[in-house]
Amino acid sequence: MEPDRLNSPTTFSMNLEILGHELQFYQDPNSKHLGTTVWDASLVFVKYLEKNCRKGRFCPSKLKGKRVIELGAGCGVAGFGMALLGCDVVATDQVEVLPLLMRNVERNTSRILQMNPGSDSFGSIQVAELDWGNKDHIKAVDPPFDYIIGTDVVYAEHLLEPLLQTISALSGPKTTLMLGYEIRSMSVHEQMLQMWKRNFNVKVVPQSKMDQTFQHPSIQIYIMGSKPPEGNIENADQGSGQKIDKTEISEKGENVGTSNEEKVADSVAVASEDSELLTKSQNEKLDDFEVRRCGSMAARLLRDVKIA
Repeated sequence: MEPDRLNSPTTFSMNLEILGHELQFYQDPNSKHLGTTVWDASLVFVKYLEKNCRKGRFCPSKLKGKRVIELGAGCGVAGFGMALLGCDVVATDQVEVLPLLMRNVERNTSRILQMNPGSDSFGSIQVAELDWGNKDHIKAVDPPFDYIIGTDVVYAEHLLEPLLQTISALSGPKTTLMLGYEIRSMSVHEQMLQMWKRNFNVKVVPQSKMDQTFQHPSIQIYIMGSKPPEGNIENADQGSGQKIDKTEISEKGENVGTSNEEKVADSVAVASEDSELLTKSQNEKLDDFEVRRCGSMAARLLRDVKIA
C-alpha cells in the first residue's frame, strides 16, 4: 500500500495557536498555485511576533491602529499575527488565491470576535486583489502603509523587480518592511539581498529572537526601512528613533562579509539538517512543525522534478 503524501488532501486544514487564539487555516496543497499552501516561513514569522510582543516595537500599545498590507498573503497566517496585535491589515494576493484567503479571514475573524466579545485588542483584516505592479490595484488599497509584510514571496528572479516597484508604491518615508523568507536558491537569495541593500536599510533577525520551536537555519526574517542620508547610518531603524543593533545584523542570516566558500558551507549545512530531519521522520515521531518541514521539502522536490 502506497503511503500517504505528507502534502496531501488530509492536510486540507491546519490548526494554529496565535497569541492565545486557536485559529484554523484552510489550504489546498494540491492546487496549481503556490499561494494556497501554508508555508513554513509564515509560521516562523507569526511566532516571532508572538515571542516579541510583550515589549518593544511589536507590543500592542505601539501597533494599535497601524495600517499593514500583506503581499502574497496566501492563506493569511502572517496577516492575522499583525491583526491580533491591533493592526488594521489588508491581506492581498492574486485573484486565484482570493477565495481561499477570504474563507480563512471570515472564519477566523468570526472565531476571534466570538471568543472575545467587546475586546478591542483585535484590529481588523480585509482582503484585496493586488497584482504586483498594477497601478489600479495599488491605488485601490490607499497607500502609504505603516508596515508592509510578506512571507515566502520571493522564489524566482523575475519576481524581484515587480516586488520592489510595488513596495516602493505602497511605502511612505516611515514605512517598515518585514519579510519572512526560506532560502531555496542561493542565486535568487543573493540577488534578493543585493536588491534590498541597494534600496533599504536591512536588519536580519537573529535566531535567538525567534520562537525556539518555530525556526530553521534556512528561514530568515528581514526588517527594513528607507535608507538614511549618507553619513547618518546610526539613525537607520525605519525612522523609529531606534539605533540598529549591529550584533543582530551580523548574526547568522545575512551572510554579512562571508566568502563564497562560507556561503556554500552554510547551504550544505542546511541541506544536511533537512536530510537528518527526513531520517528522523522514518524512525521517530515528529512534532507538528517538523512534519510541516518534511511537507515543505517534499513540495520542493516535487516542484523540481521534471517528468519527461
